[in-house]
Amino acid sequence: MDLGLAGKVALVTGASSGLGLAIATELAIEGATVAIVARRKAELERAASSIMNATRARVLPLPADVTNAEDVTRCVARVTESLGHIDILVANAGGPPSTTFATTTEDQYRAAFELNLLSSIRLAHACVPGMRERRWGRVIFVTSMAAKQPVPGLLLSNTARAGLLGFAKTLATECAPDNVLVNSVLPGHFNTQRAIDLAQMRAEREGKPVDELLAARVRGIPLGRAGEAKEFAAVVTFLVSERASFVTGAAIQIDGGQILGII
Repeated sequence: MDLGLAGKVALVTGASSGLGLAIATELAIEGATVAIVARRKAELERAASSIMNATRARVLPLPADVTNAEDVTRCVARVTESLGHIDILVANAGGPPSTTFATTTEDQYRAAFELNLLSSIRLAHACVPGMRERRWGRVIFVTSMAAKQPVPGLLLSNTARAGLLGFAKTLATECAPDNVLVNSVLPGHFNTQRAIDLAQMRAEREGKPVDELLAARVRGIPLGRAGEAKEFAAVVTFLVSERASFVTGAAIQIDGGQILGII
């Protein structure tokens, strides 16, 4: 199946590892030129080399912090200068720490909003106007299943990511007449370092073994296993393709059936 991504320019943030790296790799496999963003330069450059070795595609690594407005502006300018106008934006960022209401500080709320809400809003403001002018664009916000079905112990993620769904839906409606499609994807449990880190935080708080918590999360997934990053990336790649030209304003859970609601 030709997804029509050859020659497209994609900007993927949070792409040095995990789901972001898998998305960037899949887009490169499909022929897109990819700019990848993350904070840690060494990890980012290793990720870029990994993608190029696997796909022979052109990859531009851009070390930056998406919670910094100046970094976002600089990154978008660099991509446009080096690769051309941005056709695809995948706004992805790591999650906040595991906390409860009793343990969460106001500074932690602010940091979570910066990371998981405002960073995506800034990226949209930097990329979407050009897409609307050219009358073609794809925007994907990577949120979490916590945006639809709050997860115990993830108060910060539950709060910030639900707000992003509201922003994404509004943006999708406004941009639809200009053929700029905006969708959100909600990952459930995947075999990533982020999942292990969260389990370790919860294990320390509750005095339980990490392995016990990781096993418990699988029991709540109808498919009986956690997902692999490449499975998530495949869905995202379809959504940004020409094949998904009538899909916008959707919040699509990729969770092995874990979210129990029907909406």
